[in-house]
Amino acid sequence: MAFEQSKTLLTAHPRAGALHEEADVSESDSGLEHATSQSDLTRPVYCVLGVPIDAVSMTTVVRRIEAAVASRSALFISTPNFNFLVNSLSDPEFRESLLDSDLCPPDGASIVGIARLLGLPIAERVAGSDLLDKLQTRGRGKRRLSIFLFGGARGIAAAAANTLNAKPDGLACVGSMYPGFCEVSEMSKDFIIDAVNSSGADCLAASLGAKKGQQWLHRNRFRLTIPVRVHLGAAINFQAGSVKRAPPIVCAWGLEWLWRIKEENYLWKRYRDDGFVLLRLLLTRVLPLTLITRWHRLRGNQLQDLLIRNSFDGQSITISLCGGASEKHIQKAAACFQEALTAKRNVIIDLSDTRLLDARFFGLLLMLRKELKSRGAKLIFKNISRSAARMFRLNELEFLLSTSG
Repeated sequence: MAFEQSKTLLTAHPRAGALHEEADVSESDSGLEHATSQSDLTRPVYCVLGVPIDAVSMTTVVRRIEAAVASRSALFISTPNFNFLVNSLSDPEFRESLLDSDLCPPDGASIVGIARLLGLPIAERVAGSDLLDKLQTRGRGKRRLSIFLFGGARGIAAAAANTLNAKPDGLACVGSMYPGFCEVSEMSKDFIIDAVNSSGADCLAASLGAKKGQQWLHRNRFRLTIPVRVHLGAAINFQAGSVKRAPPIVCAWGLEWLWRIKEENYLWKRYRDDGFVLLRLLLTRVLPLTLITRWHRLRGNQLQDLLIRNSFDGQSITISLCGGASEKHIQKAAACFQEALTAKRNVIIDLSDTRLLDARFFGLLLMLRKELKSRGAKLIFKNISRSAARMFRLNELEFLLSTSG
């Protein structure tokens, strides 16, 4: 049966070693999120129009998942595509879900394309559906990972679970839940979170639509105890067989969006609207950034040095950046930022003498902000030069200039 009030259906799958049962309403405290051992300052993150993108391969992502499962450490993975980027521009909470993620490999071909135009070393697309397939073919001799499927239309998660469990290797689905079409607050009630946690799964895959899925995972990140959490969207539909995935050659040509429209006609409006945003961003953000980046590379000999000065007034740490804050200075800056984190104080970045901030350095600043936020501190910018302010605007990072940032 399904509950009349919650419309929530939980299925634990026998093939995965559990009994088929419905969820009971219960009130209990949820576990706290495990801390990750890897500092975010060591992540190879680039800022792509306000979104943090990790320059990592599929192999690296799988290894991070295996490490998180082995240590039972929380790993919140977001897989940004262009629709994620569009949502982040208009929805601060959605943007925060990306900024608070532990890994953001690029899902969308357009994200990879923009990165290439900007000269960033982000060459490989790590699609969520490919990630799910990769976890099913990790190779013999490795422990079979377990997964819990949350969301999708009625029956979709259960059908996907049956597909997964029909294979002798790969992923074992230990449960699925259909929460119904309700608000995030409704599907965040204690009995639902408890049911998900009690599955003991290694991975949690949500399929609720980009905004709702990211929101649910982000709001409940301190209550969920399953180590790996990721929103996989259509990947669950592909596994269930309700939607056919585009052939590899179509994906390679960057035309998967056309195939998706063919399979799900209602998506044409989303792709149309996103297309207009893409055109605007290419003209007003990507093109200017490309020209500025190439100009500074031609003048690179004048921007070789970055001087970093620290001062501490008892309340906050001020770090002055003098010169070009670029990728070549990442290690030096990261070491300085790591030292500042030990004080657990607000960090103020003085940009009065900063001539350049590139995508890699902005990525490092986003990771510094994430680390400070986890410690209850803030990242604040002051004395922003005109050229630095322009770089913040072109990189869609003006929200960082607020003192609340």
